[in-house]
Amino acid sequence: MAKGYWIGRVDVADPEQYKAYVAANAAPFRKFGARFLVRGGRFENPEGSCRSRNVVIEFPSYRAALDCWNSPEYQDAARLRLSGSTIDLVIVEGCESPEAT
Repeated sequence: MAKGYWIGRVDVADPEQYKAYVAANAAPFRKFGARFLVRGGRFENPEGSCRSRNVVIEFPSYRAALDCWNSPEYQDAARLRLSGSTIDLVIVEGCESPEAT
């Protein structure tokens, strides 16, 4: 079964509000088996638009990634983020085989 990923690009306008969101999202992420692969850090943006922060979160399956997003627990956390940040988020299914192109 292919893994699922959240790929997020974020601009944080209110760091304190964003900290509240981060604290609140820990439980739903744990519940759905999320693992951070990228959480901020240095980056280059050689093409297209960007935001100040990038996040990639891996889930055990695409279904788990969708279920986490749709869960009441995550939606409660997400409401904390709305007034303090702007986000572009995609939920994507990973490749079953790294050799597949």
